[in-house]
Order: sequence, then structure tokens, then C-alpha cells
Amino acid sequence: MTGPSDAGPTQAARPMVIVMTLVVSAFVMILNETILSVALPHLTGDLGVSATTVQWLTSGFLLTMGVVIPTTGYILNRFTPRQVFLAAMSLFSTGTLICALSPGFELLLVGRVVQATGTAVMIPLLMTSVMRLIPPEKRGATMGTISIVIAVAPAVGPTIGGLILASLDWRWMFWSVLPLAVAALVIGFVMFRLSGETRVTPLDLFSVLLSFLGFGGIVYGLSTLGHGGGAVVPPWVALVVGAVALTVFIARQMRLQRTESALLDLRPFGHKPFVVAIVLSALLFMSLLGAGAILLPIYLQTVLGVSAAATGLAVLPGGLVLGFMGRPVGRLFDRVGARPLVIPGAIGLATSMWLLAALGAGAALWMVIAVHILLMASLGLMMTPLLTEGLSVLPENLYSHGSAILTTLQQVAGAAGTAGFVTIAALGSASVTGAPDAQGLQVAFMAAGVIGLIAVGVSFMVQRKPAPGSGGEPTGDADADEASGTPSTPVAGH
Repeated sequence: MTGPSDAGPTQAARPMVIVMTLVVSAFVMILNETILSVALPHLTGDLGVSATTVQWLTSGFLLTMGVVIPTTGYILNRFTPRQVFLAAMSLFSTGTLICALSPGFELLLVGRVVQATGTAVMIPLLMTSVMRLIPPEKRGATMGTISIVIAVAPAVGPTIGGLILASLDWRWMFWSVLPLAVAALVIGFVMFRLSGETRVTPLDLFSVLLSFLGFGGIVYGLSTLGHGGGAVVPPWVALVVGAVALTVFIARQMRLQRTESALLDLRPFGHKPFVVAIVLSALLFMSLLGAGAILLPIYLQTVLGVSAAATGLAVLPGGLVLGFMGRPVGRLFDRVGARPLVIPGAIGLATSMWLLAALGAGAALWMVIAVHILLMASLGLMMTPLLTEGLSVLPENLYSHGSAILTTLQQVAGAAGTAGFVTIAALGSASVTGAPDAQGLQVAFMAAGVIGLIAVGVSFMVQRKPAPGSGGEPTGDADADEASGTPSTPVAGH
């Protein structure tokens, strides 16, 4: 197969230029997923809305991501990578400008939805471009850079947001991002020359509707599960509607993929290493977003009495560790494969959760920071190998659909972890108000510890490093060709 890196010596650096343009763009976009979280209490008074209403600035962003991402498999096959990049960055820049200029809640929410629409496409585009541009023996190191975007950007978002809010108006969270977004758009317009063979297939509107109801209903239901009775639609109603629609969606995609016209091709599930990576990634993101990003700050502020600013600084070392581990772990993956990294990572994940469950009201802050660093380091050992391993076993014509599936399930798992752990903390609380206290948080961290133990068990199913010359795919996978459907179609890059 021929890619842009084969065009000649003068273009030898172009693949990395394209990848780094995508990485920087995606980092800026994903950062906005959580940068507003620390400002929500401030916005409640400034915009004159309730706490239940203002949380939609975050939940609406996640909901839009959950709805749009399943369509990216179709989008990446229908349009060239350059067209998708320019559209995504234009949407994000426009949404950021709307947010910065918004006088009230309604327009701010519209801007967040427009932002999320562009963001949803970027991560699948980034993963797919890496798989097409980077040779198998170097993918681990490059995917390690992507892990910085996926994990570190949302982790440091609250810290950056808190620093901006300490001295500036909340609108500067968007004014400070806008120049970066516009610069990335201009650089991408000039440098992003990766093109590919597109396939004109009819858009199945019924599948789009089912995707909206299915993934949207599940993400909405999970996101509002812990918000009491303030949801527009009761969470359980949304979950039931989402589950039914998702079942019909899956059946329809399995029928449409026989004629290569599925909105989201499900044939990647025919590859066992991909399924294992999907399951572990889901457990990882439940822990990262549910326990690490939500439960831990609640514990620091409500149990230990740490201020919001100090909380942001307390979780910063773990986020930096996770970021610094990306490329080194990726390079190590290129040498030893996923199994020697994922198993210790899963053990560290489970250990850190049980350690957090053991900490009480008398814990020292340095102990919490140390355990959080262990958690982030453990997730760092798992994330890059799982991303790379899951996509590398797929034929090239399924890269876009595989990355769409992976990213969609990450969003759903993150929403599930957030809602599930917060609900467990509230139910286990001794407080009459149901607000999470030390006892409830301990129960929630124990539940996260069980998730960690499940991850340890699944991690032993990760395959050993393929034999040299296998092209990154598992040796002896007899059903790989059958699962992939049609033979892989090379994508020409120019």
C-alpha cells in the first residue's frame, strides 16, 4: 500500500507535519470539553440560571459528541481527510467565537454544541490518519502522542480554566482559545494535503435517526442520572429509548454493511484483539473520567476541605505524568507489544482505586496526590497500547469505522462512569441530603476498584506481540479476512 510518505524524499517529513497539525488541533478542541467545568458555579450567578440548567454546557457538549461520533465512519469514507479537517476546524472556531460573544445562556449553549460538532470528528480523523500515514513499526510512538490529546487535555482543562477565571472574565476561556483554533485552521489549510480515495455511498437517513436516538439517548440518560429530577426527559426513559434504538441500529448496520453502505460498519468486532481493546478502553475511561476526574475532586473538596484552586493543582502532577508517558510507552509498545504494558497497567489501576477507597477524612494531601499519580501512570501504560493494538489488527478499509467505534464507546463509558460512581456515592452517603460524603465516596471508590479487578482479568486476554513480518496483525487469525468483508482498498495519499 502506498501512502504520502512514499512520494519521495522531499515529502519525507510531511506525514509527521500532518499528524502534528492534527494533534495540536485536537488538543485545543478536547481541552474545551472540561475547561468550563470549574466555571459552572460562577456561571450560575452570572447567567441567572439554575445549577441543573448550567450543567448542560458540559453535558450538551458530551451529548453532541456522542451523537456525531458514530457518523464519522461514513464521513471519513465519503470525504477526503483535508475536507474533513477544514470543516471540523471551521465549526470549532465558529462555535468558540459564538461562546466568546454570547450575552446569555442560550447562545452559549449553541456555541458549545457547534464546538462539539467539530471536536467529534477530529479524534477519529487523527487516529485514521496515523494508521494510514505511519508504518506499523512506528505507530506506537505516534499513538502515544495521541494519548496526550485524549487523556491529558481533559485532565488539565479544569486547571487552565481555574487559572483564567482567577483573574479574567469567563469569556476569556474562549477568547484565549480562538487564536489557537484559527491558527490551526490556517496552518491546516496550507499544509494539510493528505487526500484519499472517497467512496460515494448513499446516506441512510434512518440509520442517522437511530444513531441519534440510540447513542444520544444513552449518553443523555447516563449524563443526567445523577442530577435528580431536573432532567427534561427522565434518565431511565432516555436509557430505555436509547437501548431499543441502538438494538435496531445494530441490526440495520449488519444488513447494510453487506452492500458497503452502513453508516457505522460493525465488522471490526470480528477481530478479537479489537474487541479486547474496546472492553479495556471502556473500563479505562470509566475510571479516568468517573473516578479520576469526578470523584477525586469531590473527595478533595468535601472530605479534605481543599479549595477548588488547590484541587486543580493537586491533580495536575498526575495529568502531567500521563502526558509525559505517552511517547515513551508508545516506543516501548513498538518493541514489546501491548501485553507486557497493559497487564501491569491494569494491576496499577485496580490498586490505586482500592487505595483511594482506603483513604479517609484524615488522609494527608500528599498521599492523595501520590495515589493519583499511580492511577495516571497505570492508565498511561494502558492507553497507547490499547489504541494502537485495537486499530492495527483492522484492514485499512475499516480504520475509520474502527476509530469511530472506539471513540464512541469511550464517550459512553465516560458518561457511564461519571453517572454511575456519583450515584453510588450519593446512595452510600450517610448524609440526609444525599450529597456525597466520606462514607459514600468510599463505597464509590470500592465500586471503581471492582472495575479495576475486571480490567486485570481482561488484560490477560491481550495478545502477545505478533511475529516479525506479520504487518502488525495477529498471526494465525483465521477469521480476519472473513471479518473484514471486502479486501482492503489502498488509500492514495498525495
